[in-house]
Amino acid sequence: MSAGGAATGTEPDAGGDATSGSGGASADASATGGRTGGAGATGGGGAGGSATGAGGPGGASPDASNASPTGGASGRIKHVFVITMENEAAAAIYGSASAPYINGQILPRSARANAFADPLPDALPSEPHYVWMEAGTNQFGDATFTTDADPSSQNSTASTAHLATQMDAATPPVSWLSYQEDLDASTGACPVHSSGFYVAKHDPYVFFRDIAGSPPSAASALCAAHHRAYTPAALAHDLQQGTVAQYNFITPDVCHDMHGASGCPGSDDIRSGDDWLAAALPPLIAYADANDGVIFIVWDEPVGGSTLMPFMALGPRVRPGYASSVRFTHSSLAKTVAEIFGLPILPAVAGANDFGDLFLPGTLR
Repeated sequence: MSAGGAATGTEPDAGGDATSGSGGASADASATGGRTGGAGATGGGGAGGSATGAGGPGGASPDASNASPTGGASGRIKHVFVITMENEAAAAIYGSASAPYINGQILPRSARANAFADPLPDALPSEPHYVWMEAGTNQFGDATFTTDADPSSQNSTASTAHLATQMDAATPPVSWLSYQEDLDASTGACPVHSSGFYVAKHDPYVFFRDIAGSPPSAASALCAAHHRAYTPAALAHDLQQGTVAQYNFITPDVCHDMHGASGCPGSDDIRSGDDWLAAALPPLIAYADANDGVIFIVWDEPVGGSTLMPFMALGPRVRPGYASSVRFTHSSLAKTVAEIFGLPILPAVAGANDFGDLFLPGTLR
């Protein structure tokens, strides 16, 4: 989507009949299974509320209230993997013939959101959405992100109110890594430069000066230490060796994230992303099941006039085959990650629903 204006998103209070900033259509906010809380709260709510259970397209859902954790689940989530996809509405993914892996393999074992709304106006492109996933807003005292420009002294913020900084400041620190596909010498070890099919706009960390430097620099040692070049083999090695972080942010390149670009093989962007997930997810699922993990598959924004996008959670503590009607946004992601790791809740996301409705009771505390 193309950038337009200097519009910013306003996150409505959770639980209300909120209207999304993207196009003005309201999401179903009548269900309140996701917990809301004030700034500084660190506990999460149990699953429940009035969300409806539904399986993948064409299938009935199992009774999630009686589901049991699988694998090595201890009741406490220890590892989070966020996989970011691009530019698709929920209606374009759920039930799509171009997404056989998602619909045939992922939806039956995941908990999915049916009311995951875009908190930003439709005119805003990808970058503000990725910054929002990390900070719960695209607007700071020294910068408002409204374009897809690479980081610079003007297109960056000195704000420390974001997840990675909270993780570094925690006692003990919460480890985190950004896995970005197609990093090379031209992107920088701190990948502030878009190159080939890697785009900096899909890596939120490079826009925060306390991580990437002031101004953001490809030579930033702190930033470089928290980045890995994603390949299936590289991530499989880290999973085997147990060197993945507690929090892992994984971004496919634009040929694999359903965005598409000139020069990408294939013409079906959704199928390309579905094929990438089919190759990337099995080792992650196995690791999450054995090591108390959860995988969140999130899209940055919908296209085609809809305000709703897909979202799925996988892991031994989710409600398999469950479809939630609780209203979520990217603020819900930032809030839930903070709750999982016992971090202070960012004020920008205090009023958002967490993902409690997607988990078995007692998972978020």
